[in-house]
Amino acid sequence: MSEQIGNPVDNALAEYAKLEDQLADPSVHADQGRARELGRRYAELGPLVAAIREQQEAAGDLQAARELGMDDEAAETEKRIEGLDARIRDLLIPKDPADAKDVILEVKAGEGGDESALFAGDLVRMYTRYAERMGWKTEVVSATEGELGGYKDIQVAVKSKDPTNPVFGRLKYEGGVHRVQRVPVTESQGRIHTSAAGVLVLPEAEEVDVTVDQNDLRIDVYRSSGPGGQSVNTTDSAVRITHIPTGVTVSMQNEKSQLQNREAGMRVLRARLLALALDEQAAKDSAARGAQIRTVDRSEKVRTYNYPDNRVADHRSGYKANNLSQVLDGDLDAVIQSLVDADNAAMLSGEDA
Repeated sequence: MSEQIGNPVDNALAEYAKLEDQLADPSVHADQGRARELGRRYAELGPLVAAIREQQEAAGDLQAARELGMDDEAAETEKRIEGLDARIRDLLIPKDPADAKDVILEVKAGEGGDESALFAGDLVRMYTRYAERMGWKTEVVSATEGELGGYKDIQVAVKSKDPTNPVFGRLKYEGGVHRVQRVPVTESQGRIHTSAAGVLVLPEAEEVDVTVDQNDLRIDVYRSSGPGGQSVNTTDSAVRITHIPTGVTVSMQNEKSQLQNREAGMRVLRARLLALALDEQAAKDSAARGAQIRTVDRSEKVRTYNYPDNRVADHRSGYKANNLSQVLDGDLDAVIQSLVDADNAAMLSGEDA
C-alpha cells in the first residue's frame, strides 16, 4: 500500500477503535443526539475498516505464498491487494459532513406555465418512488398545486432510519434545473415544447446545527389562499418568517393553525440556513464543487428528460440512457451513481467538479 494512504489508514483505524469504546459506554447513550452522531460515524467507517483489515490479511497471505514459492497464488493475491488498495482509496475520499443528514427537497415550477407545474409533479413522483426503493420515508411539508395539476412549488421531507443508508449523500446531486422536452397536454398541434423545473436539496437541520435568535426573525401572518379546509380564507393562519440577517424568507399556509404553520416554517428555515452556512464554508475552503443552481432558467440545466426519444441525459456526468419511463418511476440509481463517481474522480484528482 502506498505511503500516501498509510497515515489516513492509521487514523481511520484509531478513530474506529475510539468510537467502539465510546459506543460501549452507557453514559454516552444518555445523550441520544450524541449517540446517534457517533453511531452514524461508526457505520460510515465500517466499510473502510473492513477493507483495511482484509488488505492487511491479504498482505500476510502474500508474504506466506512468496516464502513457500507458490508463485500462482502470490500473483492472484497481488491482484486482490491491488483491488483492495483501490477500494480503500475510494473509501478514504473525504465525505461531505452533511451526507448523513435527512433532506428537505424543494421542487419549483419554472418557465413553461401549466406544463412546468405538471413536470414538477412528475419529478416529485420520481423522487417519492426513489425514496420507496431506498426505504426512506417522505412527508409533504408544504405544497402549492398547479391549475391543471402538478405543483407550482412543493417541499418534501425525506428521512432515513438507517444510518448506513443516508439521504443527503445521494439526493444532493439532484439540485439544479431539470428540463423536459415533450408534447404538453395543452398542445393541440402536437408540437414538442421545452419547459423546466428547479430542484433544491437542503440537508435538514437539527436545532443543534443551527441556532436561530428569535430577535433576528420577523414573523408576518396573513390569510391563506387556495384550496384547503374550512379555516382557509377565514383566519390569519398563514405565516411568513424572515430571517433578517440573511434575508432568507419562508412562507407556510398548508396547516390549519398559525402555530403549525410557524413550526413547519421554522423547520424549512433552519434547513435553508444550514445549507447557506455549508455553502459559505465550502467557498472558504475552495471546495464548492457542483453548486446547486437556484434559478429556474432553461439555459442552466443539469438534466434533460426527452419524451420523444425516451431518453434521460445528465449534463454534468455525461450519463445518457433510453429508459426515461423507468427513471421517472424512481429508477434513479444509475444516473445518481454516475454523479457520485464523477465527484469522487474529481476529488481524487484534486480538481473541482
